[in-house]
Amino acid sequence: MDFRIEKDTMGEVEVPVEKLWGAQTQRSLQNFRIGIETIPIEVIRAFSILKKGAAKANNKIGKLDDERTGAIRKACDEVYSGILDDHFPLKVWQTGSGTQCNMNVNEVIANRANQIMGKKIIHPNDHVNMSQSSNDTFPTAMHIAGVMEIENNLLPAIKNLGNSFEKLEIENEGIIKTGRTHLQDAVPIKFSQEISGWKQMLKKGETNITKSLDGLRELALGGTAVGTGLNAHKDFGRISANEISELLNTRFITAENKFHSLTSLDDLVNSHGAIKALAADLMKIANDIRWYSSGPRCGLGEIIIPENEPGSSIMPGKVNPTQCEALTMVVCQVMGNDMSISMGASQGNFQLNVFLPMCIYNFLQSVRLLSDAMNSFNYNCVIGIKANKEKMKENLDKSLMLVTALNPYIGYEKSATIAKTAHKKGINLKQAAVELGYLTEEKFDEIIKPEKMV
Repeated sequence: MDFRIEKDTMGEVEVPVEKLWGAQTQRSLQNFRIGIETIPIEVIRAFSILKKGAAKANNKIGKLDDERTGAIRKACDEVYSGILDDHFPLKVWQTGSGTQCNMNVNEVIANRANQIMGKKIIHPNDHVNMSQSSNDTFPTAMHIAGVMEIENNLLPAIKNLGNSFEKLEIENEGIIKTGRTHLQDAVPIKFSQEISGWKQMLKKGETNITKSLDGLRELALGGTAVGTGLNAHKDFGRISANEISELLNTRFITAENKFHSLTSLDDLVNSHGAIKALAADLMKIANDIRWYSSGPRCGLGEIIIPENEPGSSIMPGKVNPTQCEALTMVVCQVMGNDMSISMGASQGNFQLNVFLPMCIYNFLQSVRLLSDAMNSFNYNCVIGIKANKEKMKENLDKSLMLVTALNPYIGYEKSATIAKTAHKKGINLKQAAVELGYLTEEKFDEIIKPEKMV
């Protein structure tokens, strides 16, 4: 491998000749050989937008000339497009402020901009990082990446799954089945009513996550090292936020208090909390579906789900609820990520939090996994769900909790006696009621009508 010599304030470093990064990136590669997890590419994309917006802001303020601004913007566009992805190799497990990641971006943009210009007049610190610090740029990139991934991937996945449940609800209107509480038989419910509960969970999740974006739209940019804005124009943060908003066609604002935005991750914690709440509901939905599809002969068997692949290497013909299993594993990962983010957010000291790369890595993993898992669950399971009407009716007819409708007529205690007698003797509720002398067959049939109990 051929190398070139790059210099920083600590001396000379050998860098692979074909790579656009510089000395500080190379030092990070050498000093942090930890794990395989690299800074998410979504953060790099966010940085490219940040740097482009910052260059435009510095140009408007009069600090950066047109020539350098144009070259930096072109290099940022290439970073955003993905053609330079191989030049961002740094690990998550680096300095907790993300300084090396910021410098990796600065170095790549500077070197590429110099190539574009055909001369070396752009410096990674003096020009690409102008009016900035790693301490305000990395939190800004975190917020930009979080908003964009939620808006572009998570919210559409929620909406698509919700639409499938809405269609399923309409298709199954009028089908009555036994309800269940505590894993025990309960009074009847329409299958469509049960599905409406699943649909509403997604609507609530969508609402809560959307609300949580308000905090993430606040950007730390302009606070520089400790929140005072040293070396930045007083309007730099506001102008940069406006430029970033225009570039991404979504709203961002400069944070009102930069001392807060550099050291606190409460907006990230809040947003991930809403994501975790959605994950908790998805666990419930997936569990309901795999319980109802259990069997096919020795379980509940009340719904039929698509058969996507063989379920056993030894039991011929077995098919498993694999989409439910994949989704619930993702939910557990999201819940673990939430704990990591919460712990990391609690570790801010003085003017800076130094758990930033870990927190955004877990945040974006949660968004990515939930988006993918919901799409997979939707297209490979939910849209193919069919009600097993015969099994639902069979289970409903056997349910002892139909006796609840007798309470207003003969009282709770007599109704309980009917249920216990029927269960003990293995007879149905009508036979037990008549045998005990509490009701005639005609009166029983008049009262016990499942369709009027929902």
